[in-house]
Amino acid sequence: MILEMKVPSPGESITEVEIAAWLVQNGDYVEKDQAIAEVDSDKATLELPAEASGTITLKAEEGDAVEVGAVVCLIDTSAEKPEGEIQTNQVKKEEAPKAETVTSSKAEKSQESSTYATGSASPAAKKILDEKGITSSEIKGTGRDGRITKEDAVHAVPSMGQAINVEGRGVKRSKLSLLRRKVAERLVEAKNTTAMLTTFNEVDMSPIFALRKEYKETFKEKHGVSLGFMSFFTLAVVRALQEFPAVNSMIDGKEMLTYEFCDISIAVSGPKGLMVPVIRNAEKLSFKGVESEVKRLAIRARDGQITVDEMTGGTFTISNGGVFGSMLSTPIINPPQSGILGMHNIVERPVAVNGKVEIRPIMYVALSYDHRIIDGKESVGFLVAVKEALENPVELLMNNDVKKALEL
Repeated sequence: MILEMKVPSPGESITEVEIAAWLVQNGDYVEKDQAIAEVDSDKATLELPAEASGTITLKAEEGDAVEVGAVVCLIDTSAEKPEGEIQTNQVKKEEAPKAETVTSSKAEKSQESSTYATGSASPAAKKILDEKGITSSEIKGTGRDGRITKEDAVHAVPSMGQAINVEGRGVKRSKLSLLRRKVAERLVEAKNTTAMLTTFNEVDMSPIFALRKEYKETFKEKHGVSLGFMSFFTLAVVRALQEFPAVNSMIDGKEMLTYEFCDISIAVSGPKGLMVPVIRNAEKLSFKGVESEVKRLAIRARDGQITVDEMTGGTFTISNGGVFGSMLSTPIINPPQSGILGMHNIVERPVAVNGKVEIRPIMYVALSYDHRIIDGKESVGFLVAVKEALENPVELLMNNDVKKALEL
């Protein structure tokens, strides 16, 4: 009698599985309830037991996606057990201690199957690893026989490229700092858990250049800090967040949290790597207040005195890659925030002004945002509002009173 073995349903809503590995070979004699295959769904890896004893004929290849209820193998229940296996089962009790040194054909096949599975990834894990750009050889599996599970893939962190041949050449290996490992985890988390998009615009920095040229020295003499670009950008961001509150929001489960305050994270490069201290209640600060806080936090980050509390709880982030010469980039969201503004270098470019070509200092700006919570209308409108404030700071950021705004 020929028994058709069909794929059982692993659970509700699962309609398809993948043959991860056959644990037997075509033509093998199998015992009832013996594990003959491993099948993967998007939720778990399960073993497929034989429904009867007999000779097996495989109807699917490893890696095949098969629907629940589809026939994956046939078992000839009329087939007799091979002589070799009968003899193996009839080994005398007194010879049992020597059994481990005798390799039967069945044991060899089991070992071959185990070797095949070692270090391999389940389909669900392979999909995650492919998305992260990681090969299965880069991580160690915790599943049976070293198999890479879905959980292993979820927690895997990409390395910086493939291994290379270093024979005869120098190489230095150093342990990643706890901070760098945490940054790496958060960046991967942001990329894998948000629907991140980036929108771009350009800003004519001429008005800010003119203000800084006229008031920079007086501002520094009066307040002890420089009148930099960060205060203009921070206050422009605060204004835009108040106009587009969705950008100042976060997802919390099935709810949306919208903050009525603006805690602005500023990405700075410290001796131990990237740090993101927070300017609290930026909506209450003046140009002097922002510049003083930026200076304080930058010094603490540089001296290694910054605390965890000073780097957590921001509602929006500003990153300035321009200080390193970056012309354009797509900044990665700082989770659980929903948006980050990227500043870049300022380059003199020819632009059209009132029908004439003029040379102006132009900065490209980028807003990366979580599309799950921020629509295109809000994202583009937010960036345009930032651009407008930076190109018309006297009216929109200083209420047409420069000296009062700068507290001069």
